[in-house]
Amino acid sequence: MGSNINDRAMKTCMTLREHVVDFTHHNFTKIPEHLPTQTEYLDVSDNNISRIDKGQLRNLTQLCFLKATHCNLQFISPSAFENNNRLMILNVSHNLLKTIPDVGMHTLTILDLSRNQYSNYGLPHSFGKLQDLDVLALGSKLAVSVNLTDFAPLKGASVKHFIFGGGVLLQQYKPGSLAQFKLLKEVTLNISFCQSFDVFDQILMDLNQTKTQELNLMQFVPRFCNISADPFHMLKHCESIHTLAIIKTWINSTFLVKLAKNIWDSPIKYLNFIDIVYNEDTSFKLPRQSTTSKVQSIVIDGIRHYQYRYPEFKICVDQLTDLTYIKFSGTGMNILPCNLSSGIPSLQTLDFSNNLLTDRGFWWWCPTKQTFPALRHLSLSHNRFSMLDYISQQTKEMNLLESLDLSFNSISLSGPCTWSSNLTELSLSHNNLGNNVFNYLSPHFRRLDLSKTGITAISQEVLSQLPNLMHLILSSNSIQTIPLNLRAPVLQVLHIDQNAIAYISKGVLDGLPNLETLVAGKNPFSCTCDSYWFLTGVDKSLLPDWPFDYTCSTPTAFANTSLVNFQPGYLSCQPWLQAVVSLSVLTIISAVFGITFYVCDGAWYTKMLWVWIRVKRRARKGEDRLLRNSFRYHAFISYSQHDSAWVDTQLVPTLEGAGLSLCIHERDFVPGQWIVDNIINCVEDSYKTIFVLSQNFVQSDWCNYELFFAQHRAISVDQDSVVFILLEPIPPDSLPRRFLKLRTLLRKQTYLEWPKNDCKKHLFWKSLRSMLQAGNSVMKDVAAGITESCALLADQH
Repeated sequence: MGSNINDRAMKTCMTLREHVVDFTHHNFTKIPEHLPTQTEYLDVSDNNISRIDKGQLRNLTQLCFLKATHCNLQFISPSAFENNNRLMILNVSHNLLKTIPDVGMHTLTILDLSRNQYSNYGLPHSFGKLQDLDVLALGSKLAVSVNLTDFAPLKGASVKHFIFGGGVLLQQYKPGSLAQFKLLKEVTLNISFCQSFDVFDQILMDLNQTKTQELNLMQFVPRFCNISADPFHMLKHCESIHTLAIIKTWINSTFLVKLAKNIWDSPIKYLNFIDIVYNEDTSFKLPRQSTTSKVQSIVIDGIRHYQYRYPEFKICVDQLTDLTYIKFSGTGMNILPCNLSSGIPSLQTLDFSNNLLTDRGFWWWCPTKQTFPALRHLSLSHNRFSMLDYISQQTKEMNLLESLDLSFNSISLSGPCTWSSNLTELSLSHNNLGNNVFNYLSPHFRRLDLSKTGITAISQEVLSQLPNLMHLILSSNSIQTIPLNLRAPVLQVLHIDQNAIAYISKGVLDGLPNLETLVAGKNPFSCTCDSYWFLTGVDKSLLPDWPFDYTCSTPTAFANTSLVNFQPGYLSCQPWLQAVVSLSVLTIISAVFGITFYVCDGAWYTKMLWVWIRVKRRARKGEDRLLRNSFRYHAFISYSQHDSAWVDTQLVPTLEGAGLSLCIHERDFVPGQWIVDNIINCVEDSYKTIFVLSQNFVQSDWCNYELFFAQHRAISVDQDSVVFILLEPIPPDSLPRRFLKLRTLLRKQTYLEWPKNDCKKHLFWKSLRSMLQAGNSVMKDVAAGITESCALLADQH
C-alpha cells in the first residue's frame, strides 16, 4: 500500500493520539489482550503473530485501522472482526496467508492483501458485502493466472484503485476479468513482462472498458530483458488513460523509444518515471515525430545508473508544444541543460528538487534573458543553493515567475535582496536563517513558507512589512507566544504548529478577521485556564488538524492527554465571575444567617455567650471563693419587677417570718458592682433559687440571665437547687426558643403553683418552707458538694 494511501487512511480513522496503539517489534505471538477499548489505530506489524482468531479483537469496538504486516500471519478467522463494526482499513500485506481470507466487513474502504502466498486470486463470496471498498491490493508470487470468476464477488463494489500483482509474470489472464470493476479510476500493475505482452494487451483492453484514467506499471520489465516486441502499441487505443507511470523498472534506450513513439499517438498527458534504473551506457536520442505530443507533464523522480558514464538525453522539445510541467528530481544533476531552459516556451512549472545544483551551476551557462520565458513556478528544493541575494537578482529576470521553492538548501543572508514584483510565493523552509529573514523579503509576497528556519518570535512590525501576505507558514520553529496586537487583515492561512506555544491567548485572532485556516497542533500546550478560551472560543472548523495533533504537555498530571479531553469549568476559569458568585453567595449566606439570627433570638444568645466568658474568667480568678463551707441564704428570689407586689406582700413576709434568709435583688445586690456579678454571687450563695414564673418573667431579659445560671447550676451542681412557683399558667410550648431548657424542666420537674383558692394557700406555704428549711441540717454537706462541682465547672468552662 502506497504511503499516500496510508496517510489518507490515517486521517480518516484517527481522532486522538491517545487512541493510537503501536506494538511493532514487540515479539508478540498473538494480538495482546486488554487493549484500550477506545483504540482506533492498532499496529502489530513485525511480530510473530500467526493467527487472528475470533474474539481477540472483540473489545475494540472503535477500531478503524488494523495493520498487521510482516507478522508471518497464516490464518484469519471469518469471525475475527464481527465486533469491529467501525473497521475501515485493514492491511495484512507481507504475510504467509495461503488463501485470500474471508473478511467481508461491509465497512471496509481500504483492504491490502498483497505480498502473501495464496496460489490463486479467487475472492470469497463474502467480498460481495464490500460495497464501499475504495482501494484493494492483491498480490502473490504463487498466483500466476486470473480467471473470470476470481473477481466476480466485487462486481457491484465501488473499487476505484486496484493494486494488482505479485511482481512476477502473469501467465494467463481471462479477458473481461478487470472489466468487472465498473468504477475503476486508477490501476497499479505489479507484474513483470519481457517478450510476450499478450496479457498486457488484454488488460489494457479491459481498462479501456472501465474508463480507467491512471495506469501505474511497477517492475514492468525485469533486469537485463531485451525487448523485441512493442509492449505499448495498445496505448493509442486506450482513450481514457491520461496518466502513465513507470515505477521501479529497468529501462534502456530501446524501451524509451518504443514508449515515446506510442505516447505521441496516445491521449496520455502525464508521464511519470519513478525510481527507475537506466541500464545502458549509450546516448539516448528520440527521433523526430510527424505529430506533436499531447504530453503536458513529465516527471522523472529517482534515476540510478550502473554503467560507466551518465547517458545523454537528446529529445526534440519542439514537439512538446503542450508541455507545461517538468520534474527532474533525484537525478544527480549539477548543471542546468540550456536547451531545456529556452527550448520549451510553454513550460510553466519546473521542479529540479533533490539534485546537486548550486547558484553558479544553475545560472552560469545559459543566457539569462532567454531562460524559461513562460516559467511561473520554480522548485530548487533539496539542492546546494546558498546566496539569497544572488538568487533574487537572477530570478528577477524571469519576468513571469510567481513562486520559488528554496527549501532544504544552505541559504545565507549575505546582502540585500531585490525581488521581482511578480514573485508572490517563496519557500525558505529548512534553512537556518533566524529572525532577520524578515528584512530580506518582499512586500509583494502573498504566500511565505518559513517553517524550520530558526525563528523565535513574530511581531506586528514584521507583518506590517508584508501587507499582501495571505499564507504564512511558521511550522517547526521556536515561537513561544503570538502577540495580542498582531494585525494582518488579509491573512487567510496561518501555520504555527510544532513550535513552543503553551497557549493561545484570547484576542489573538481579533486582528486576523479573514483567517480561514489555523494549524497549531504539536505544540506543548498547557492544560490550565490559559487554554480555556482556545478550547471554548475558537471555531474548530478553522483547525484542520483538530483534535488529533493537540495534546497537553503541562501540568504533569495531564501530560500526553488530548487537549479536547481537558474540560475546565467555566466558573473556575473566570476570575470576575468567581468574584460575582462569591459575593452573591456571601450575601445570601449573610442574609440567611441574619434572618436565622433574628428568628432564633441570636442577640440573646450572643449576650449569653459574652456573659459566659465573664463566668469563665470569674471561675479562673475566684476559685478560692468556692471553698466556703456554708450558704448565706436559704433562697435567692428571681422575679419580674411587674410581680414585685406579690413578692413583697406575700412571698418575702411569709418566708422570712418563718425564719428563712432570702436574697432579693432590690435589697441585697451590692451597690456599684456589675449586675451580672451580683446575680452570679447571689445564686452561688443561696441554697435554693426560687423562680416566680409568669408572663412578665418570660419577657424580662435579666430574669432570663438568672434562670440561665440557676439551671446550669442545677445541671452541674445540684439537681434540687431550683424551685419554680407559677403565679399563672404558662404552657411549655408557648415559651420562646431560648427557653428550651425551661421547657424541659417544666415537663420533668415538679413545681409549685400559686393557688387561687385560700384553702390551698396554707398547703402551698408549708411545702415551700419545708423545701427551704431542709437545708438547715445539711448545709455544710451541700456546701462541700457544691464546692467540688463548681471546681469542675471552672475547669470545664
